[in-house]
Amino acid sequence: MIARELLGVDASGFLDFTVTVHFATVLSTIIVFWGAILKIIKGVVKFRYNDETDYFLKLCLSMVPVAVVGFFFKDQVEGLFGETLTTVGICLLVTASLLLLATFYSPKRPNTHRSGISWLQAFAVGLGQACAVAPGLSRSGTTIGVGLLTGVKKENMAQFSFLMVLVPIIGEQALSLMKAAGGSASFGDGVGVLPLLLGFLAAFASGLFACKVMIGLVKKARFSWFALYCAVVGILMLIFA
Repeated sequence: MIARELLGVDASGFLDFTVTVHFATVLSTIIVFWGAILKIIKGVVKFRYNDETDYFLKLCLSMVPVAVVGFFFKDQVEGLFGETLTTVGICLLVTASLLLLATFYSPKRPNTHRSGISWLQAFAVGLGQACAVAPGLSRSGTTIGVGLLTGVKKENMAQFSFLMVLVPIIGEQALSLMKAAGGSASFGDGVGVLPLLLGFLAAFASGLFACKVMIGLVKKARFSWFALYCAVVGILMLIFA
């Protein structure tokens, strides 16, 4: 949205563009985490309750809140993307606050839950992801922040946060394409095929790089630096919006 305003891009069809670039980063995430995904699939198809099945079911639980938002509140979400950068600025400040809380107030008690995350923690993280459909509220920052605040370790939360977004984004893209194919909606209307394609390729390439870098940063870096970045950009948005 910040780039859209700076470049003077028409807001029409912008949500479709956003979903498309998210879909590209999902594909890059699948490539980066292919080993972990394959391990989960192999465990699930054994049809017994093992660590992989436990992890998969918790991922499914975490996707429920955002699915509810997608099915029942899509118009309201789309309306947020038509707002001014004031919304983005406020949400960036919320992200900064959440990351600071996760840095200084996350529980230090041992996590003995199977897969490194409990059912309640998985659902709480899912609620964070559902809230993060708002522009400016970082999805990874929100989910990781909520996870840390509820007691999930950094090394467990990083992978879970990236994997839990795969199905929702793929599903949203599939629904949009089905509506376009059925004639009930025109996917990318107001954006165009070439911008969608270029946005997809750019997001895919940068996603491959960012995924690998971010996993390392999430495990080792202090979130206060991310919080500072979000706070500075958020304040600038409120000043110039």
